[in-house]
This record gives sequence, structure tokens and C-alpha cells, in this order.
Amino acid sequence: MSLVGADRFKSRAAAALADANLKLAIDRTTRTARAKREAAVADWPGFSKARDLGRRIKDHVIENLDHYLVEFERNAVASGAIVHYAASAGEACEIVIRICREADAQTITRSKSMLGEEIGLPHALDAAGLTRIETDLAEHIVQLSNDRPSHIIWPALHHTREDIAALFREHHHTPQNSDDVAGMVASARRQLRAGFLGADVGISGANFLIADSGAICTVTNEGNAELTTTIPRVHIVTAGIEKLVPSLTHAFILLRLLVRSATGADITQYTTFHCGPKRTGDRDGPEAFHIVLVDNGRTRMLAEGLGEMLRCLRCGACMNHCVVYNEIGGHAYGGVYPGPMGAVLTPVLDGLEKSRDLAHACTLNGRCQEVCPVDIPLPAMLRGWRDKSWAQGLEPNTQRGMIGLWAFAAARPDLYRFGTRLAMRAVRLFANGGWIEKLPLAAGWTRYRDFPKPAARTFFEQYQAQKRRPNA
Repeated sequence: MSLVGADRFKSRAAAALADANLKLAIDRTTRTARAKREAAVADWPGFSKARDLGRRIKDHVIENLDHYLVEFERNAVASGAIVHYAASAGEACEIVIRICREADAQTITRSKSMLGEEIGLPHALDAAGLTRIETDLAEHIVQLSNDRPSHIIWPALHHTREDIAALFREHHHTPQNSDDVAGMVASARRQLRAGFLGADVGISGANFLIADSGAICTVTNEGNAELTTTIPRVHIVTAGIEKLVPSLTHAFILLRLLVRSATGADITQYTTFHCGPKRTGDRDGPEAFHIVLVDNGRTRMLAEGLGEMLRCLRCGACMNHCVVYNEIGGHAYGGVYPGPMGAVLTPVLDGLEKSRDLAHACTLNGRCQEVCPVDIPLPAMLRGWRDKSWAQGLEPNTQRGMIGLWAFAAARPDLYRFGTRLAMRAVRLFANGGWIEKLPLAAGWTRYRDFPKPAARTFFEQYQAQKRRPNA
């Protein structure tokens, strides 16, 4: 579910490139994330084998999705959970709102969930007149700034520490005057704690759905999910159907891959398994436990050859290593999911006609697939969207005409070589020293960077000259 529309990507990217403060905020976080992941992987000799195993686990579940859905539902119901199915984002939100109203809920606490963002749940809760408290620190920041998440692990990545301190001073009842991290965390704790204790319903996502027990697994670094899911009398889980794994053993294999790829840690501070509502003798836990299993295009992805994308663990490594994301951040992508994985998912959720620019923004350097913990072939999938865009006639006529002209010349070697010789000599006329600041038909490049002055001769000319030289 797009919040701002992916069809204005170019204008948003231009605005992001002009925002020096945004670049500073991105660099502070993603540089650290890359270094930590590199160290974590280097410290685990078995990472490559585990990655291959993780890929095979996810592929097995995707190929047998119907079987594991039935098994999970059976075991979840046996544990006391109530399982709901939602075909679309709107249906999922309707189910959640209905549960809240049946519980006479006034205040809702919500733990960070990308599935919740995907279906537009925060806005649906607000529209229903329910008081929503975001318990994740970064989501709390996003809520205060009336903003959107810009990263799937660090939703407030686009804000600097100085921005956040100003927000807290404006919105917190008793804010910390200092701008240091510890002081700001203390301020958020004071602000949020009353919400935890007074909520009627807690809503979480799920990192994994364990088929053989009907349990759900949440992974956090702040402990907010545990307070969100344990204290309220009703716990609602919203999860995509691709989150299934066969057993706890399989979940732990994927957990090791997820955490190292996301934050560079061996394990998160809080890895929690929930299985049904509170039982007789339990000291805490919800009285009612609901699980909303959401399709929202996932079975269509299987049917249309995009099943490999359903492996995604939502670790964020692809965007941390993406040269495009690191220049423009997450909001420029326009959809819920940014970066390489978002460029693949957004056309599914919003339609290719609105989001065709996302696949074309990729450099196809392959770094995203190299760091993906389950080896999703993101560059190949982005090329697939480019092919579909061309086949559906979505490319501008000027672009189609230029490519047609290039194809005409490329099929005629003598004409092509003459054209490249002429073009290189003409381009060199615009050079000042070794660089070109402005170049006709290349404003997309020279608006943000200088174009390197080309060599005096084409590659083919240099190759022919080399062949004519006598052997040394």
C-alpha cells in the first residue's frame, strides 16, 4: 500500500539529492550497519552454508505453502488462538478494527511491523478513532513527526539526533533537556511507559510463524514487543503468509541469518515466542490471542514468477549496501518498502505503471544479492520488471525511439563504429580539463556529477592499433 505514490520518483529523488541533512543521517546509520554486518559474517565461518540452507528452507515452505498454512492454523487454534485470513490490505485492517471494537478498546499499543505498514494499519486505527501508541522508539519518532518510515529496520533513519531532540522537547510531557542519546531514551521511556500499562489491545507483527506448534516469533532490541503483547488483555498478530517455517529448529537457522544481516549482532536482545492466550496458572499474558494471516498479493507473486521474493526476511541489508538508497534514502521510493527489495515489491502492491521508474533507478551492480541472507536474485527480478515495462509499452516514446535508433545502428557494425567515433570526438569538445560539467542529452548525469572526458579513440580503434603493433 503506497502512502505517497511511486509515480513521482524522479522529483522525490531530486529533492533528496539536494538535502544535505538527509545524506548525513543516512551515512551515520548505514555505514555502521555495513561494518557490523561485515564483522559478524567474517566471525561466522559457516555463514555461506547457513545462507544456502536458509534459502532452501524458505523455498521449501513457499513450494508447500498450502500444507504449512493448514498445519499452522490447526496448531495455533489448538493453543487457544483465533486465526483469521485476509486476502487484501483493506480486509486485514477491517478484521483488526473489528476485533478492537468487539473488545471495547480505546487505546492500542503497536510494536513495529512492516506488514502493518504495508496494509496501512496505523492510518486505519487513527481513522477508526482509536488512540494509537507506537512503542518502538523509531516508530514513536516517526509518529511524532507525522512522517513515514524510511527504512525497515531503522524507520527514523532520515532524522538526525539533533532533529529527534527537538521533537522530544516539543512533544514529550517531561523531556530531557540534553541531546545525548541516553537522555533522549529516558525521555521516551517516561512518555511511553503509561501507554504500555494502560493499553486495551496490543498489536504486533511476526518475524516467523512456527507451523508445528502454532507459535509466533518476534525479534526486537528494545523489549517493546514484549510489553505490547503481554500486558494488554487482547493480542493481535498481523503477519504475511510467507513468514511460515516448519519448526523451531528452522526458525533458529533463519534467526541467525536475520540478525547478523540486519544489525551485525549474534542474536537480538529479545527473541520471544508467543503461543496462544494466557493459560490457567500463567502470571501474565493476553486473555485473547488473534492471528491475522495476510495474503495481499503474495499468492499472485507465486503465480507470476516472483516467488523468490517471498524468501525475504526483512533484514534491510540490501538497502544498507545499495548505492542508490544511500544517496536518496527511503522516502524517494514512494512505497512502504524502499531500496532494492522495495523496487521489486512496490510494482506488486501499487502496479507497474505507477512504479516503473524504481527498477530503472537500479545500477544492477549486484551488491544487494551478495549481502542478502537468503540469496534473493534482486538484480534479475528488477531486470524482469524492466522487461515487463517495455512489453507493456510503459516507457516514454522518446526513450523507445532512442533505443530503436541505437538498435538500428548496432545491427550495422560500420555505421555503429562511425557513430561512436563521431560521438566521442564531439563529446570531448565539452571537456574542461578531464571532466565535463554540462553535456547535451546527459543532464540526468551532469546535474549531480561531472562526466569524465572520454578517451581520444574508441575501444575498437585502440584494439586495432594494438593488433598492428609488432610483438615485443
